[in-house]
Amino acid sequence: MKRGLDFEATPGFVEPAVRAEFPGLRLLWLTVAVNLGTRSPALERRLDAHADRYRGAGVVAMRTLPIPHAYRAFFRHVGLDPDVTRIPTEQAAVERLLQGAFASRDALRDALLLGLLETGVPVWALDGDRVAPGGLGIRMTAEAEALASGGALPAGRLVVADAAHIHAPLFGEVAAAHRPGPRTRRVALFAVGVDGVPSIHLEEALWVCVEALGPG
Repeated sequence: MKRGLDFEATPGFVEPAVRAEFPGLRLLWLTVAVNLGTRSPALERRLDAHADRYRGAGVVAMRTLPIPHAYRAFFRHVGLDPDVTRIPTEQAAVERLLQGAFASRDALRDALLLGLLETGVPVWALDGDRVAPGGLGIRMTAEAEALASGGALPAGRLVVADAAHIHAPLFGEVAAAHRPGPRTRRVALFAVGVDGVPSIHLEEALWVCVEALGPG
């Protein structure tokens, strides 16, 4: 995946038991140099353009589209009601309706939001120096495991992890201790796909984020 930017995304591991229970669940990730202190007016304009496309009727109809439908089906499969715990695209759409716009926050969160809006695929970010050798993947928790920041997790919870840490519950917030901060110079971006979401969309979501962040 080049498209004018010199980087390549890596497939993450999926624990065999998880792969057997959830065919199609996968993770794609990469690490990129960043300068998070740089704001981009062009990125803000792109978010404004997307905001104009999110109206009430369109947001309601969104769930019938193939990619949102696939994530909604996965949420149900893992015991989440997508009308209560919204999938990322629907959560972003509801926030836009409530706020009247996609509020610009900072360079990284704006880039993650743009990747989501343009592809329907959610992307998360970690401080790149917090990722252990061997990279990221998806597994289930065992007894008495916790997030990297110390939050306890029940056994059998799907999580994004590496050989040393649990970085986040799957589709949940990244552990506070591993989020990128003002001094972060390398960011690990990861996208999660489910059955019914073509892999090219995961690649595209990561590419949009990297392009939006610009050279580090």
